Amino acid sequence: MTHFRKSPICSNCNDCNRRSPLFSLLNDEELEAINKDRFEVQYRAGEMIFKQGSASSHVMMLTSGLAKIYLETNSRNLILKLIKPIQMFGGPGLFLDNRNYYSAAAIEDSTVCFIGQENFRQAVRSNPDFAEKFIEHINRSAIFTFGRFTDLTQKQMPGRVADALLYLSKEIYQAPRFSISLSRQELADMTSLSKESFIRILKDFKEEGIIVLNGDDISIEKMSALEKISQVG
Repeated sequence: MTHFRKSPICSNCNDCNRRSPLFSLLNDEELEAINKDRFEVQYRAGEMIFKQGSASSHVMMLTSGLAKIYLETNSRNLILKLIKPIQMFGGPGLFLDNRNYYSAAAIEDSTVCFIGQENFRQAVRSNPDFAEKFIEHINRSAIFTFGRFTDLTQKQMPGRVADALLYLSKEIYQAPRFSISLSRQELADMTSLSKESFIRILKDFKEEGIIVLNGDDISIEKMSALEKISQVG
């Protein structure tokens, strides 16, 4: 069950220690306006945050947990990226037609801060530095997505699995050894492979001594070998 609230830990945007660095560019008055219609929602692991095709009315900030952004297709879901604290997300349709062009769901128990569209747009209009950094954020996200599609369409299956493991290690968990919250199906959805194909390649990596698997715990033992597979594709 989702819960709506303003957290006592983060009762206002001025004092919040879980806000995006982007908001450090706003003055007290602008932060007060952002905070006016802001609210937080708690999600349990597996709950949808918003659905592809639904109305888009807020900019969102993941303040705790882990979430996924993914495309829903007729054949399977495609995870575009994972969201960790403290990252801002929300559909590109927010400034176009107020539609969500992808879905988002919690992977772990998560908290999301919802910021009203109009208050956020006003901050963009009134603060050039904030607007520039927001545009930079959008561009970085777009470049990342372009790279993902390039890799998924040009690399063979081992290269895609290697990319997923490197992404988890370097970007999400920032360690060569980590315990994942994603299911095997979700890991496959990161690579545009079937679950069976993903598991088979993961087993190959294990047999070659590149990784060690113990349930949900993964240890990358030969980082250079995994990087080579990723580069060769």
